[in-house]
Amino acid sequence: MTEHDRRKALLRLSGLLAAGTALVLPQARAHDGPLSEHAAIVPASKDTLTVVGPWELTGLEPSRGGYMFSRMEVVQTLLDADDQGRLLPAVASEWEVSNDGLEWRFFIEQGRLFHDGSPLIAGTVLASLRRALAAPGVLRLARIRSMTVSRGAIVVRLAQPYAPLPYLFTHSGTQILAPSSYGADGRVLRIVGSGPYKITAISLPQQFDVAFFAQWRGAPPAVRRARYISVSRAETRTLMVQSGQADLAFSLDPPSIRRLQGRREVQLVAAPLPRTTFLKLNAGHPLLADVRVRRAISLALDRPGIARALLRDDDLGASQLFPPVMAQWHQPALAPLRGDPAAARALLRRAGFLPGADGIVRRDGRRFEITLTTFVDRPELPLIATAVQEELRQVGIAVKVVVGNSSDIPAGHRSGALQIGLVARNFGSLPDPVATLADDYGMQGGDWGAMGWHSAPLSDALARLSNGGVLAGSTQAVRLRADVARELQQGLPVIPIVWYRQTMAVSRRVAGASIDPFERSYRISALTWKAT
Repeated sequence: MTEHDRRKALLRLSGLLAAGTALVLPQARAHDGPLSEHAAIVPASKDTLTVVGPWELTGLEPSRGGYMFSRMEVVQTLLDADDQGRLLPAVASEWEVSNDGLEWRFFIEQGRLFHDGSPLIAGTVLASLRRALAAPGVLRLARIRSMTVSRGAIVVRLAQPYAPLPYLFTHSGTQILAPSSYGADGRVLRIVGSGPYKITAISLPQQFDVAFFAQWRGAPPAVRRARYISVSRAETRTLMVQSGQADLAFSLDPPSIRRLQGRREVQLVAAPLPRTTFLKLNAGHPLLADVRVRRAISLALDRPGIARALLRDDDLGASQLFPPVMAQWHQPALAPLRGDPAAARALLRRAGFLPGADGIVRRDGRRFEITLTTFVDRPELPLIATAVQEELRQVGIAVKVVVGNSSDIPAGHRSGALQIGLVARNFGSLPDPVATLADDYGMQGGDWGAMGWHSAPLSDALARLSNGGVLAGSTQAVRLRADVARELQQGLPVIPIVWYRQTMAVSRRVAGASIDPFERSYRISALTWKAT
């Protein structure tokens, strides 16, 4: 196919989206709800703020559904962060670290209550944190020797210095729950937190309601009641906010955004997030082990074209892994990833792949066929998968797209069966991404990072950023972050495609809506009702 034909294919996708056509692959249908899926929902009272998003409540355990209870401001963590990623007090009012970096103290603010009226004290905080440490989660990124209580403080002792430790305690998986949350067997039976809102009703996996906790020590919010509803289809979420059945709607697809633009009853709020959609490659696979092949795949992609056709924004084409919103990590001087199908074909030839009669390249008689796995949790991913499938076909690579669940990616990583995964990686799950990157690109790789690939210089740079010996704003830290970006750009264990912009639809009856760049909170306590 010529370059002209290639651009026509992307324009065809763009035209279908502009017309509101849902380009969902057949495999995804089993996961979609009907257009009328909100019909059975009991209407909320007029003084209840309704939030809709695609995320189901898969369980009460903090490691599974904890992020939703954080977003609705039901639970708290030891620390919080502002929009720039700077640490803020939360359950802990102050913190300090010893000179050798091996002992941290987090001082628990006195006088707080859980939603059941029990006191929030260091002992109950310790119980939640020890439970989080025992479960798979972010605390395992640090080599924690012990956690104890001393004079109202949580004392964390490490086997070796780990500068990102405080950021781990901002993760929803480390949320603090009251003792009454647990059953006799230690399982979480209910969510009793200490945030400004308490749960009043819950129905897994779709919905839960919250109300203002009268003993909250902060200023009373204007919004006293709120509800979260999981609604899988983006077009359904759009209809709900458009009709007044929802006040905040998240994770909208491009047709929905286009539909809502200019509507008087809805306001759109958008903000860039530290999230990148990329191809996760199994570099141990015979077809993908050669870096020339990975570079050829990268060269086959028209990133601005995909961003323009599918996301309606050329600027979201990813020229490197870290988006500009990650100001400390984005490298303007780094040679950008670019699209060049002719150069891609030349690299494949150098790697021993020659075109077959059907246009698909072969090496040693083996046809270059590969499976790309993605999921429907983010509505743009299946669309991007179809574009990638077409663009790789044009350089001689046959791609089979399989759309399933997000759990398929880590499962495929662990089993070794994953070939290529199309994922949207959130580098803001922790306000400082060092711990996330160390987990993704360590010796064994990570569920959402490298697979069958390792870089000693990258590991060294991340280790030096983690050990506490390098000041965050120093020239040395700047150089080490540049080293990390360069190694990832050269080795391409993952191939960036597009960056991410979150768009939230807001009903006109509320004011003050904003987007948390780290997706920790929906900020419902900051909203006000408009006079009607």
